[in-house]
Amino acid sequence: MRISELANHAGVALSAVKYYQREGLLPAGERTAPNQVAYSGEHVQRVRLIRALLETGGLSIAAAKDVISALDASDAPLSETFEVAQHAMSTPRTKESEPSESARARVAAIVVSRGWAFSADNPGIDAAARALDGLSAIGFDAPDAYLEAYASAAASAAAADLRALSERTSRDAIAELMVVGTVLGDPLFAGLRRVAHEDATHEMFATQSPK
Repeated sequence: MRISELANHAGVALSAVKYYQREGLLPAGERTAPNQVAYSGEHVQRVRLIRALLETGGLSIAAAKDVISALDASDAPLSETFEVAQHAMSTPRTKESEPSESARARVAAIVVSRGWAFSADNPGIDAAARALDGLSAIGFDAPDAYLEAYASAAASAAAADLRALSERTSRDAIAELMVVGTVLGDPLFAGLRRVAHEDATHEMFATQSPK
């Protein structure tokens, strides 16, 4: 297919496809004539992946390149691919403050108490610790039961991710879902949490029914 057809099949603007090419995110097509390049279904899938990483996941070009490079390294262990995705998702959009040691210790204690295997530099530790610092700044010292509830929800979500991975058979399909699921799992979880908040507070804080 031509590049215009590629854009049409992928559901993105032609200018976006050309932009992905300029940034080195999309591999070149096969040149079939001096002025003609052909693209395949794999290019369509790659464009959709790039769009998910950039637009929905909010990754930078540099972070998206790291993720795609990890996906293309077919001989790399899946654990390394997953680690790249986690760190890419945690790439700060703005400069973030360092979490307090006390907050990091609380997060680590919750994780250890649940028997989770984790690395010391897992970006989730600092992300959760920064959240605790933010809550503390407004006078809310999150009790252990509060953190346990969040940890339980996270464990359920992680288990769902693993079940989804187990249903795929090829290494490439597993790696792709692992990466995209990591990037898009955050907005999915946050979106459902917001809806759940509305339901949970429906009776506590009376509001008008949506029209």
